[in-house]
Amino acid sequence: MKRLIDANPSDFQALSPADLKAAIQASEGRVVVAEVIAAAPPLIDKVSNLELAAAFGADLLVLNLYDVTHPCIVGFPDCGAGDREPRSGFGAFPRGEGCTLEMVKDWIGRPVGLNLEPIAHPDLEKVGGRLATAKNAQLAVEQGADFLVLTGNPATGVTRAGIAASVGSIRRAIGDAAMILAGKVHGAGVKEPVLTESDLEAYLEQGADGVIVPAPGTIPGMTVEVVRAFVEFAHRRDAVVLSAIGTSQEGASRSTIEQIALMSKMAGADMHHIGDAGTIGIAVPENIYAFSLALRGRRHTWHRMAASLRR
Repeated sequence: MKRLIDANPSDFQALSPADLKAAIQASEGRVVVAEVIAAAPPLIDKVSNLELAAAFGADLLVLNLYDVTHPCIVGFPDCGAGDREPRSGFGAFPRGEGCTLEMVKDWIGRPVGLNLEPIAHPDLEKVGGRLATAKNAQLAVEQGADFLVLTGNPATGVTRAGIAASVGSIRRAIGDAAMILAGKVHGAGVKEPVLTESDLEAYLEQGADGVIVPAPGTIPGMTVEVVRAFVEFAHRRDAVVLSAIGTSQEGASRSTIEQIALMSKMAGADMHHIGDAGTIGIAVPENIYAFSLALRGRRHTWHRMAASLRR
C-alpha cells in the first residue's frame, strides 16, 4: 500500500475506500484536502476551480453545494445539456450541466468527495439533492464519490445528533462503497458545542471511517490541546481525523494559513482541510500552496502539483 502522498493518478483509480483510509493513515499527517463550491463561477475563465485547487497541491477534493439529483460543476464542459447554446466570448465559461464527480476524477486524477447535510427541516433547503439521505448517498456513489462528508454549511441548523443519525442511515445504504467522514467545523447556526467526545463516539459507532474537527485557531476556544484530545480519542478507535478550516480564514494571510497548518499537524490530524471561501468558491490558490508547503515541504507539494495524469 502506497502512502497517499506518494500515489499517482493510476494508484488512485485502484483504491478501495479501505485502501484510501490506509493510504491516508500511512501519510502521517501530510494529506491536503481542498473544498470547492460546485455552483460558484471559476476564478479565471479558462479553467475550473477544481483544476486550480488540484494544480496548487490538493490531494483530495471536496465539492460543496453539489446536487446529486441535478449534477452541475461550473467551469467544466456541459454534459447532456440538450439544446443549450454554449457560451462564448471573452470571460465566458461553461456551466458544467450534467457533469458528475466521475468526470472530475478523470480530469484531475485525484479522489473526490462531496458534502451532504443532515438538515433537520428539509423544507428549508430548496435543493434536495444536497441533503444527507440514503438515496442521495447512493446517487453520489454512483456518480463517482470516493468519500462523503456529512456536515453543515453556515445557518443550516445542522446538529450533532442529526449528523450521527445520517451516518447510520447512509452506512446501511451504501455499505463499504465510500469512506464516510462526519462532524461540524462551526456552529452551522445552532447554539450547541461544535464537538464533544460523545459525538465522536456516536459517529464512529454509526459507521463513520473518520471524524471532522475544527482546526486549531479557527473557532473560539479550539486550541491545539483541545483538538489533540479529540484526535487521540479518534485514533484509539482506528479512525482518521480531518482538521478543517471552515471560517473563511482560507482567505487570510499566508502566515495565518501556515500557523493553522502547523497547529493542525501538532494536534495530530491525518488530513488538513482548507475551505471554499477564500473569496467565494475556493480558497485563495496561493494559500493552498502555502498550506501544503507548511505541512510537507516542496518535495511532496511539487510532486502533487506536477505529476502527469499518465503516471
